[in-house]
Amino acid sequence: MSSAPKPTQNQDRLRSHFNGYDATAHGDRWDALWSEGTFLPWDRGHANPALIDTLNQRAEELLPPPRRDQAQTNRARALVPGCGKAYDVALFAAHGYDAYGLEVSQHAVKAAEAYLADPGEGPLEGEYTKAKKHGTGTPVTKAVLGDFFEDAWLDQVGGLGDGFDVIYDNTFLCALAPELRPKWAARMAELLAPSGVLICLEFPTHKPPSSGGPPFSLPSLVHEELLKRPGDDISYDEAGKVIKTEREESQRALVKMAHWTPERTINVGMVNGVVTDRVSVWKHRS
Repeated sequence: MSSAPKPTQNQDRLRSHFNGYDATAHGDRWDALWSEGTFLPWDRGHANPALIDTLNQRAEELLPPPRRDQAQTNRARALVPGCGKAYDVALFAAHGYDAYGLEVSQHAVKAAEAYLADPGEGPLEGEYTKAKKHGTGTPVTKAVLGDFFEDAWLDQVGGLGDGFDVIYDNTFLCALAPELRPKWAARMAELLAPSGVLICLEFPTHKPPSSGGPPFSLPSLVHEELLKRPGDDISYDEAGKVIKTEREESQRALVKMAHWTPERTINVGMVNGVVTDRVSVWKHRS
């Protein structure tokens, strides 16, 4: 059996940036990286191809339509926590959603605002112009500053209302300290509209838990254990690997609608040419 791949130099450097800091200080540490702007290894310059393909190929099957009514006057809302420069925000807007990005770093918000002011046709393959158009008018694109776990930022996006129709997690959960994972799951269940869907780009699935983070090891089982009982702690073995349990789903559970290996992803999500990332889609239990 081959050994697990070793962390890359960038992963080692990123981990060392957070070593010795409590999770409550991580927001400031992220902001420091964005402020300096010379080491942003998570910024690939475009949305993950796995998301591009999901929206192009599976949206009609899995996602709420970008318009909430037949008159096409009420747009559905998409939220991207930890949006970075907001490539994903622009992509959801291109598909007809009012799209909002959330960042804990004020310097990241400034970078996102600059990008959204003129995103062009799509930096990877013209993905914004190739997106399916839904109705007339121009969707909202906005990056806001705030703590995902607090409510203050909701005023900047029109309030919570019934919740967000689509939430996309891409390198957000894996950036959080593991002790925050149950809180992440509870917050996702709270923010998601009754008929909404949560899309998770599961990364890094192949990284050994002992290597620390961010990004922290995130095999698919982490999402399964967290979302069956949002807010409840999950169990790990002595090596830090999540343990599968037979716990019953709670009334707040998010259940899996779909789970697949994408045909393509970013290079860091591949090992020896094989895609190790996964895409999962979740909805409320009832």
